[in-house]
Order: sequence, then C-alpha cells, then structure tokens
Amino acid sequence: MASSLARLGAALPRARPLAAAAAMGAARIPPRGARWDPVAPRPASLYARRCQAHSDVKASPASESKDAGSSSQSWRIKMLYDGECPLCMREVNMLRERNKSYGAINFVDISSKDYSPKDNQDLDYETAMGRIHAILSDGTIVTDVEAFRRLYEEVGLGWVYAVTKYEPVATIANAVYGVWAKYRMEVTGRPPLEEIFAARRQAGECKDDKACKM
Repeated sequence: MASSLARLGAALPRARPLAAAAAMGAARIPPRGARWDPVAPRPASLYARRCQAHSDVKASPASESKDAGSSSQSWRIKMLYDGECPLCMREVNMLRERNKSYGAINFVDISSKDYSPKDNQDLDYETAMGRIHAILSDGTIVTDVEAFRRLYEEVGLGWVYAVTKYEPVATIANAVYGVWAKYRMEVTGRPPLEEIFAARRQAGECKDDKACKM
C-alpha cells in the first residue's frame, strides 16, 4: 500500500505539466464542427517570444559610431609644388586626377600666401622653390627624382620611375633633373628665382600687401 502511494505521489508532479500542456493544446484546437477563427487570440509560441526579445535589443551608440580620435591621417605623402609653374601644374593635375582613386597624396602649393613652413617641416619658400620636395607621413623629407618616384608609387604609377632606384640611373636622373630645376624659370618664361625671392621679401615688408603684390 505504501509503495503504491509513493509511486502515485511521484507521478503527480509529472502529470501536472502534461495536463497544462494538454490544456494549451486544447485551447489552440477548435472543437469538432466549429469554424476556424483567424482573429481569435492564440498564445504566442516560445520562438515568437524569443524573436520579440531580440528585436527589442538596441545597439549602443558607442558601437554604431567610430572613435574619431582613433583614425589616422589619410595621406601618405605630401607634395610641395609651385602653383605658378605651368609645366609643373600639368604633372600636378595628372597626379591629382589619379589621386582621386587613392587619396594618398596631400598637395601643398608653396606659392600660396597661406603656405606655412611650420606645417611642412620648416621648409621655407625659397628652399622649396629650389627643387621638388615631398614629405612622408612620418616627417621624412625626400627630394629630386626620389620624390617623384614616391609620388608616382602612391597612385599606381611606380613603374614609371622604378629604374631610378638603381645606380647609375639614379645619379644620372638626378643630374638631369638638377638642370631642369635650375633653368625651369627661364624655360617657362618667368623671372629668375632671385627676382621672385626679392619681390616676395619686399611684399612681406609692406604694410599694404596689395601695393607690393606681384
């Protein structure tokens, strides 16, 4: 008798959930002969509840936006160019067009009144006008043919100056460029560098910039 009661008591906890599940199933199944009412309320399934719980979770603003302070500068090399040199500007414009797909070059016009040596490794106007200068993102200054090679490499044209990495081609190329840099003012129909430097110094000493503007 005692053993029978024990078995009956052990079966009761399991019977209650089964009875509850049967009741829920009966609530969903309409009686025989009754028509199905799609509008009638039905208990939400566990899957639907989980989906609702996930849909209520919102991403935090910190995860949706990037930290502006963690982004590094986009350019890899800075080109200092003479914006008043017509032949130079042909090459600059070509590099600018190529750079639209790379965004690696920062172009700085040294002939601009806003040019600041402090922002360009203390390269003053006269020094920058003497020959081509480029500044790498780590602050390294490169000049002459190496500057052109670095610039072209950044826009997918490294093959143009690739041979200038090796001697004696590098020495010859720099010598040829040195001649061009020395006489480029005369070739492009501009006054000699000495006259341009003197005019800019005079303009810097004038109280009225317009009176001494070239």
